[in-house]
Amino acid sequence: MTSFDLSQNIAHHLVQRAKERPYAAAVIFPQGRDSSGQVSYTHYTYRQLDDESNRIAYALKQHGLQADQRAVLMVKPSLHFFAITFALFKLGATPILIDPGMGIKNIKTCLNEAQPEIFIGIPKAHIARKLMGWGKQSLRTCITTGMAWLPDTISLNNLVNRTPNNCPFDCQQPKQSQTAAILFTSGSTGVPKGAIYSHQNFNAQIDALQKLYAIEAGEIDLCTFPLFALFAPALGMTAVIPDMDASKPAQVNPDRIFETIDDFGVTNMFGSPALLRRVASQGLHQNKKLPTLKRVISAGAPVPATVLEQFGSMLSDDANIYTPYGATEALPVCSIDSKTILSQTRQLTDKGHGICVGQPVANLAVKIITIDDHAIEQWHDQLEVTDSTIGEICVRGKQVTQGYFNRPESNLLAKIQADDNDFYHRMGDVGYRDNKGNIWFCGRKTHRVQTTKETLFTIPCEAVFNTHPQVYRTALVGVGNAGEQQAILCVELMDKNDKTQADKIITELKQIQQQFPHTQAIEQFLIHPAFPVDIRHNAKIFREKLAAWAEKKIS
Repeated sequence: MTSFDLSQNIAHHLVQRAKERPYAAAVIFPQGRDSSGQVSYTHYTYRQLDDESNRIAYALKQHGLQADQRAVLMVKPSLHFFAITFALFKLGATPILIDPGMGIKNIKTCLNEAQPEIFIGIPKAHIARKLMGWGKQSLRTCITTGMAWLPDTISLNNLVNRTPNNCPFDCQQPKQSQTAAILFTSGSTGVPKGAIYSHQNFNAQIDALQKLYAIEAGEIDLCTFPLFALFAPALGMTAVIPDMDASKPAQVNPDRIFETIDDFGVTNMFGSPALLRRVASQGLHQNKKLPTLKRVISAGAPVPATVLEQFGSMLSDDANIYTPYGATEALPVCSIDSKTILSQTRQLTDKGHGICVGQPVANLAVKIITIDDHAIEQWHDQLEVTDSTIGEICVRGKQVTQGYFNRPESNLLAKIQADDNDFYHRMGDVGYRDNKGNIWFCGRKTHRVQTTKETLFTIPCEAVFNTHPQVYRTALVGVGNAGEQQAILCVELMDKNDKTQADKIITELKQIQQQFPHTQAIEQFLIHPAFPVDIRHNAKIFREKLAAWAEKKIS
């Protein structure tokens, strides 16, 4: 039994919170620093956020915006961002959310596919839109959050200023499976794809997260990935945005994270593995303690056990770090906590067994099927492999998105039709189920290396080498055609400036190699200066780029 109606508009949670806790802070945002260096914050209470989003929704509707219209939103993290997003939800329009860090070329491709009719953005975004020709075939209305000095733009402030304060606005009740938003993936294995989210998907995610982590109303959430702050009203939390560049979590100033936690007594924190690594390292150096934190949630890529250990040293004994497994298309799928990893599964990971991501969450089916690079039209039980056999991970449940916008070929490859008009989503990951029902992650399907004799999987191979104290991370890549590939291990060192130790480290890595049968096929070890990674989490390694680099190095 879910705690709320999965079919309701996601913005309905904000309306309810505004009634129940009107004066509680909904979103707190850093506004700047005073002469002493102390950060200043601005905020919306639940009532203020509800009222402001009502006012914006009313103004947009008066200007002619309608339900089901697609509206790309390019506004920096701010109070305005949250008010506009909830306004679009209330209106029944479809926000298109694209990470600007994915690159100019990818943004143009994404917008051409998404075919937005509305463009709402900061002035810089509109300049880029004009120069790059973003969405020029589909856009009908362009709205700026600043001064409207471009001839085809209008000012959102001018529209809203014509609207009375405290004007009521009823949330549009979505139709069955109506699109709530289009969220673009990080594009770690190709051009980003727009996952189609229904209101049911959002609600099922929120319900699963609340039950999985026992999140209570009134908690304080430090959200280093601002998009997740949109979940806060549904979960009853106050979302605090830290003073940082959200597009560069690996470069965060740890002291500013500590500052925000201490300023507000943060109880819940979300952060990428790269951010946790940097904050944990500084915390260890300072012997920092974070007694108010009850839980830390990290997703987007596997979190190294050493990072869990270091970050956990700052927490109280009853606090925990959780690493849910999932993707833009389906989250959460599984979850595991740091205490279980450090006491039970870490040793197996270091020996090449993969990374344990825990048990599937309630009301979600996880199946492991035979690895296949082609489309599978119809589900049948013969697709499944036996326990302990590495296969492709497939999931089915209410939080699983139905497809990608304007990507019919991707949908064919990603979805398997089931008999009861439902479907399984192919995660694009490989892994296996153990005899206790835990799921073990072994890497991306497209990253497996297929030699003439065997198939190597990235995570089991890399993990054994990542135990070397001078190795920051490794990446297995294949050079050549599938079935005839050379297996190459790219290595990034802790000390990137010390090249004198490279030969010694490679010799030691080859000694590690001899201890494990599943790494014998690796032919060469190459030191790389700094791996290319995704902008969102700074943790997903672009192995395709590394493979091209490795091919040049060995040729």
